[in-house]
Amino acid sequence: MGHILILVSSDSEMPLRQDHLDAVAGIAGAGRASWRWLKSGKAAEINVNILPETWSSAAVELLLVKERIDFFLITDDGCRKKKLLVSDMDNTMIIGETLDDLAALCGLKDEIAAITEKAMCGELDFPQALRTRVKMLKGLSTSALAETVQQIQYMPGGETLIRVMSEHGARCVLVSGGFTCFTEPVARRLGFHVHHGNILECNDNKLTGYVKEPILDHQTKLALLVQAAEELQLSLAETLAIGDGANDLAMISAAGLGVGFHPKAYLKKRSRNSVVYGDLTALLYLQGYTDF
Repeated sequence: MGHILILVSSDSEMPLRQDHLDAVAGIAGAGRASWRWLKSGKAAEINVNILPETWSSAAVELLLVKERIDFFLITDDGCRKKKLLVSDMDNTMIIGETLDDLAALCGLKDEIAAITEKAMCGELDFPQALRTRVKMLKGLSTSALAETVQQIQYMPGGETLIRVMSEHGARCVLVSGGFTCFTEPVARRLGFHVHHGNILECNDNKLTGYVKEPILDHQTKLALLVQAAEELQLSLAETLAIGDGANDLAMISAAGLGVGFHPKAYLKKRSRNSVVYGDLTALLYLQGYTDF
């Protein structure tokens, strides 16, 4: 089974050029004439006979970093256009962490964001870190939830990614260690078919400081990926999983195409492929889409 090497420019002012392709082909030991443009100046691909474990990805990264060009090495498995997308929400489909934004409304953003960062970098147990942060919000009015929803900013390319994959028959599932009060409006806005998240407990229009158990964590995300694939009678090779933190590693590792999106160092180190510079439409080029 061969592999496909893909380059995607993230900046229209620094387009992908033929000299980029030639230099990368040299590192990969591939022929210069074998590149195919997916979109001129934006994305190109080449078939290569290299093993992901042995090729010099560091050399390619060093070559492309200055001009913010992403590169990917994927398996040519015969099912490139995936039929199931499972995506994280915070810092993946939306900009920022909704729990941190919620905390800002009661003056606790710095304290809670510090815990969030450690959890996303794999330094803290996720369920316990979530319980700790939610406990700090005890007594906060539920009106703050709606206010946080109004402040959500969407990651560039997300709506296009969901639309194109859906138009080609894929099922799109949003899974988050965040909360359903946020996953529901985000899923509706972007066009996801299903959403999953944790549930904040409330009483008398105030947060109780507790999360409904069991907590949706990395193992739950993996289980939801496997479950959705089984329901659709798909192999895992036909799935795509994306996320940015340690909590996403299990599903990214299991999916046929697992990609870190602007990943924390913990995830980037452990993921074969990552979108470091570009937006979410890079995931369409990875699947061979050219017209969207």
